[in-house]
Amino acid sequence: MLWSFIAVVLSGWLFVDAAYRGPVWQRWLFRPVTLLLLLALACQAPVITATGYLIILGLLATMVADTLLLLPRERMMYVIGAYFLSHLLYTVGFASQMTFTVFWPLPAALLIVGAVLIAVIWSRLEELRWPVCTYIAMTLLMVWVAGEQYFARSNDHGFSLLAGTALLLLATVVWLVSHYRYPFGAARAAIAAGYFAGHFLIVRSLYV
Repeated sequence: MLWSFIAVVLSGWLFVDAAYRGPVWQRWLFRPVTLLLLLALACQAPVITATGYLIILGLLATMVADTLLLLPRERMMYVIGAYFLSHLLYTVGFASQMTFTVFWPLPAALLIVGAVLIAVIWSRLEELRWPVCTYIAMTLLMVWVAGEQYFARSNDHGFSLLAGTALLLLATVVWLVSHYRYPFGAARAAIAAGYFAGHFLIVRSLYV
């Protein structure tokens, strides 16, 4: 099992490095390879519960979105839909084992993050305004559900979910801001790092 983790981390590092300074072929190769290794790692979990299967399905939806992004002409509506489905599947999986308590500072902070993000990119979204807003809301809900698990139980499993979803939210924020408002050179590497580390920590939660 250790070798599986090492393979995922190595592929993920090559993916992030390619996003920062590598050739296009390296980015195209290691993005799907990293996700396939994560998928294999999730399938090797000691016990796969309903949550585990939903995480696997979420990874598959992510792979569909990534494939659409690699096409010569990006299909943003379908990309956003696939990412929305991925985060929805993750959220349902987390909620299936959730002890319902509310730690109010978390949803309040997430609402502020969502409001600021939408305000920054709103005028550039055009016909994608409501799909993107729905996707942002789904991502915020995913982080909230994961966070409530951690604050209810304060264990390693909950922390892995919260950290993973928070990194996916960070990657989403950087992606949307750089794509629609303020492009910057390090955006691709920052998105790749948050994206890989987020999915990795969510898969890791199946082992703790």
